[in-house]
Amino acid sequence: MRSAALLLTLLAATTVQGGPLAYGICQAGCSKVVTACYSAGGFVFGTVTAGVGTPAAVLDCTSSYGKCQNACAAVALSPTL
Repeated sequence: MRSAALLLTLLAATTVQGGPLAYGICQAGCSKVVTACYSAGGFVFGTVTAGVGTPAAVLDCTSSYGKCQNACAAVALSPTL
């Protein structure tokens, strides 16, 4: 009986969170995509500030980047095997 309880404890402990590594990989992917998006629009990521005259392409890229980063938070918190 005692070994069965130990086995169940060990099996339950094998489930881990995605954690910092998965989050970092996800963020790196988001950064690559937003950089490509800016380049496609003829801009350099990190050099444009949002204001009245900001092109729509830049605003779309920035919005998508924010959504991607939010999805990364879910990746970091989701369990993996």
